[in-house]
Amino acid sequence: MAAEENTSTDNGQAAGNQKSFAIRRLYTRDISFESPNAPQIFNEEKWTPDVNMSLQNQARAMGGEFYEVTVTITITAKLGERVAYLVEVQQAGEFQTSGFEGEELRQLLGIYCPGVLYPFLRETVASLVAKGGFPPLMLAPVNFDALYLQHQQSQKAEQRQSADA
Repeated sequence: MAAEENTSTDNGQAAGNQKSFAIRRLYTRDISFESPNAPQIFNEEKWTPDVNMSLQNQARAMGGEFYEVTVTITITAKLGERVAYLVEVQQAGEFQTSGFEGEELRQLLGIYCPGVLYPFLRETVASLVAKGGFPPLMLAPVNFDALYLQHQQSQKAEQRQSADA
């Protein structure tokens, strides 16, 4: 059976304005693991580290319909004042979009794409920590919808403050 081109329209849109999304590639952009107090840190009787995590994501246009989205995580695990390990991973992807504009495009790049990347980032972190000789660190799922909304609200608050100044 021959492939047919879909020329149907949705909500009155012309066939040329249909939306499409594709993952072109996923990759680790940068990776770092440090254990500055090894091997002495392994002699600790209790493994109850204080874990601090920072998570960021950004998107940048690469020209045309292509965007690179990067999710960066930095994790520091300490026992008392001593650093057990420091992990930083940048998981990135190249995405192709067509027909998305304005807020819809920002949501795609700020919510959906980071959600695609995050499971790969979680696996990389767990593997790095385990290969460093520590119990695997199992990161909790992240609600990128909530993070996006929080970012939008903080931007609006900053705009109000600068307008009042």
